[in-house]
Amino acid sequence: MKAREIKRAKMVAKYAEKRAALKKIVNAGDPVEAYEAARKLQRIPKNANPIRLHNRCKLTGRPKGYIRQFGISRIQFREMASNGLIPGVKKASW
Repeated sequence: MKAREIKRAKMVAKYAEKRAALKKIVNAGDPVEAYEAARKLQRIPKNANPIRLHNRCKLTGRPKGYIRQFGISRIQFREMASNGLIPGVKKASW
């Protein structure tokens, strides 16, 4: 799954300029040009759409419970914090 996500990210980067140009024509062009641009946009691979990217844990590839600030899942975060591997993070107690 991690490899598939990397592949998607590369494809998004590859088609970013082309998608942006076609989207601009679709949104602002006259109807005939907009129709042609929309047809070309549909021919671009689905995985070139940035909406299809998903945040995944860098260590395990887990898609859920992702902590954006650290780039890892909640489970890995808790484990690493308990072992003292994340600087400045300690278990709360009051």
